[in-house]
Amino acid sequence: MKKKLLFSAIALMMAMGAEACTNLIVGKKASADGSVMITYSADDYGSYGYLHFYPAADHAPGTMHRLYHYETNNYLGEIPEVAHTYNVIGQVNEYQLSIMETTFGGREELADSTGLLDYGSLMYLTLQRAKTAREAVDVWTNLVETYGYASEGESITMADPNEVWVLEIIGKGPGRKGAVWVALRLPDDCITGHANQSRITRFPLKDPKNCVYAKDVISLAREKGYYSGKDADFSFRDAYAPNDFSGRRICDARVWTFFNRFCKGMDKYLPYVMGIEQNTEEMPWCVKPDTPVSLNALKQAMRDHYEGTPMDMTSDLGAGPYEAPYRPTPLTFEVDGKKYFNERPISTQQTAVTYLAQLRSWLPNHIGGILWVGCDDANMVAYTPLYCCTTVCPEPYDEHTAGPFEFSARSAYWMQNALSNFIYPRYCQLFPELRVARDRLDAEMEALTVKTDQEAQRMERDEAVKHLTAVTVKAADDMMDRWNQLFQRIIVKYNDMTEKPEKDGMYIKTTGGDHVPVIRPGYPERYRRALIKATGDRYLKP
Repeated sequence: MKKKLLFSAIALMMAMGAEACTNLIVGKKASADGSVMITYSADDYGSYGYLHFYPAADHAPGTMHRLYHYETNNYLGEIPEVAHTYNVIGQVNEYQLSIMETTFGGREELADSTGLLDYGSLMYLTLQRAKTAREAVDVWTNLVETYGYASEGESITMADPNEVWVLEIIGKGPGRKGAVWVALRLPDDCITGHANQSRITRFPLKDPKNCVYAKDVISLAREKGYYSGKDADFSFRDAYAPNDFSGRRICDARVWTFFNRFCKGMDKYLPYVMGIEQNTEEMPWCVKPDTPVSLNALKQAMRDHYEGTPMDMTSDLGAGPYEAPYRPTPLTFEVDGKKYFNERPISTQQTAVTYLAQLRSWLPNHIGGILWVGCDDANMVAYTPLYCCTTVCPEPYDEHTAGPFEFSARSAYWMQNALSNFIYPRYCQLFPELRVARDRLDAEMEALTVKTDQEAQRMERDEAVKHLTAVTVKAADDMMDRWNQLFQRIIVKYNDMTEKPEKDGMYIKTTGGDHVPVIRPGYPERYRRALIKATGDRYLKP
């Protein structure tokens, strides 16, 4: 049974590829300050991280909206534009509506290549056309019914300052326009998440305030032979994206580690998320945190590598000499004809861009919505604030600043990746420097938004929008300056696998101003012992 489960895991992991993302979700009564918060790591090897930006606009009758595939940029077609579209920067619009996603794939036979709208097009169309999370569910599903759905199974987080809805959707098969779907409202005092595995199982059929669904979501499953029981017992996930080893260990485990940070007693779900044992107790869709979730705590959750759990990535040989919580791709590898896998944490090196939307009901929309952003693995970046009313895209995040085949020192993606990739090979030696700088900048940026909120509330809206835009642009520039300085410091201090000695924050020099002998730390103690254990007396000095 274990071998069968592992092989099914391998197959799904190979199929997941670029669609491996994570959303963590916090209701307004579960957060420390009363804000709704949702996160998104867009984890796609080779993808260039930047912000999509769509200024608010009026459109004449007959105007068409050109569609391009979110992942390939291939032209898809056109649909009629609406009379007015809202300002969108990244994953948030001017009304504090935020939409984020993860792909679960599901049953391959339900994909419809004839559909016109992929999930990326739907995210940005909906952000331009909806003001609330509940309205976003209607806009999204109506667009799909009208123009067809061109993606695999998706979990979509839709949030506004007052509530969160999670929509799970999958096609009906080739040539059948539309999709089947269900959307659940998150209780305000709860947290949830999804990470490339469908998580909605049974759902209330007669509670429209908290659950809406496609009229044929159950009947299509019956028609396809996916389900034959009572309507009341129907599970969306079990019908359309059956769970297996990979769905648990590679996907749901990321949600478990999020829950585990804020809730006691999550160990009882370990047999489930470890993926080997069958008939174990499944994780609930959502949980109430023991303590309110702060903005900073949610950032730290996005930086998780299963530390302190049975899946900790720093405690075995795979961490390498410098105890890195990262593994080279692909997720699977083969030794002597046997297939193995690596853990897949929330924080991962292939992240192109990471977001945290903070949506605050007690402030006017133009002030209340902040999108915190970084263009690399969340563990390796400081999150920079962008107010939702921002009317220009800051240069470091602009799609025209650089690209996947073009480096620029003004690109947040390339400068953040340059620093990360210098640190990864000597992680335990170099990362502490980055962590100190990252956490300091995080704290400064949070303090900046507190000050900016107060300033903007004393202004008329138009003046406030200009001010908030200017603050957003300067914050991005300041982050770039700090990251450039940090990169220069680290490459100077740790050049050639050594370390220049310091005292009171200054490099120690000779009286003539030259360098003194560098520190040569060699391998960490644990790795030295492992090396000698593996090689015996080969390197024993006589």
